[in-house]
Amino acid sequence: MENKIVLNNFMQRVWNEKEFGAIPEFVDPAYKIHLDSGDPWEGKTLNHEEFETRLHHSFDSFPDIRFDIQSSIADGDYVAINWIMTGTNRGPIAGFPPTNKSIKTHGTTIYHFRNGKVCGHSQVFDRTTVMKQLGFQ
Repeated sequence: MENKIVLNNFMQRVWNEKEFGAIPEFVDPAYKIHLDSGDPWEGKTLNHEEFETRLHHSFDSFPDIRFDIQSSIADGDYVAINWIMTGTNRGPIAGFPPTNKSIKTHGTTIYHFRNGKVCGHSQVFDRTTVMKQLGFQ
């Protein structure tokens, strides 16, 4: 299956629908976070269990987190997406209690592929905007 299609399905089923059982279908067992400033897993390689733990880290703070892909470009073993992330802060984040405030921010992620599965990413998005929307800055 084309990497762009795999990525769209991965974002929908794993991130938006929280279908954790689908992780092995889409994610390589050695998922490397190449660049993701502010992510506690930056520079680490995660197995499926660790990848799911990372997802819960996001979902615990924003149970309704959603990524809407605005555009995507595929080039060989890479698929770059521009996305809009929305969600409501219902759990602790960065040591702060939940605010019950909604967020909306934009970002860009380049997903890396190996043998038709996502094996890592490089990502840039403005976490400062999220903190401002939550009232922390």
